[in-house]
Amino acid sequence: MATPDGVFAATERDTDEDGSLLKMLRFDTGSSSASLSAVAEWDLTGDLPDVDDNGGFEGITWVPDAFLTAGGFRDDHTKAPYDPATYAGHGTGGFTRVATIASGFPKVMELEFDPETGSLWSVCDDTCDGKSATLKIVDGKFTVSATYARPSQMSDYNNEGFAIAPPSTCAGGRKAVVWADDSADGGHALRAGTLPCGGNRT
Repeated sequence: MATPDGVFAATERDTDEDGSLLKMLRFDTGSSSASLSAVAEWDLTGDLPDVDDNGGFEGITWVPDAFLTAGGFRDDHTKAPYDPATYAGHGTGGFTRVATIASGFPKVMELEFDPETGSLWSVCDDTCDGKSATLKIVDGKFTVSATYARPSQMSDYNNEGFAIAPPSTCAGGRKAVVWADDSADGGHALRAGTLPCGGNRT
């Protein structure tokens, strides 16, 4: 996941030991070093429910503070409007669980925020027949606004990644989307489609 603060990745297991290891890592892609090492990491294992060693983070996304505050997003715990300034370490390396979001699916394999539509996409793999959902902020919470079947031309693949091209790439009223197939069915790990510019449908 690329953000103005660098590139972030998530881990779900420790390959040297049994059990999950839920960490977020930040990388500085502007570095001139010959190797890329994390410049910061956050271990969230103790703040999240216990999971098996292949049941941790499947997707992460970045939602701008400005979008959350403008949309009236609320803190689940305090019930107060989200205010970035009230969280210790915000923007400098801290973390606070602000909300738990009902995704619309029993499991989620990917999250993708589309700033053009203000939609948070929740994506499920063949566990849910390849369905996806969009969530919008309603009464302070992200709430499922629509659910979509996978594209009719796409088989029920083990898609565990989903990316939406930025609005600047819009051509002919559409912008590209890409699915990542974790099983590389048919020898293909990536498949492409489109969304209407400013729209929500696959």
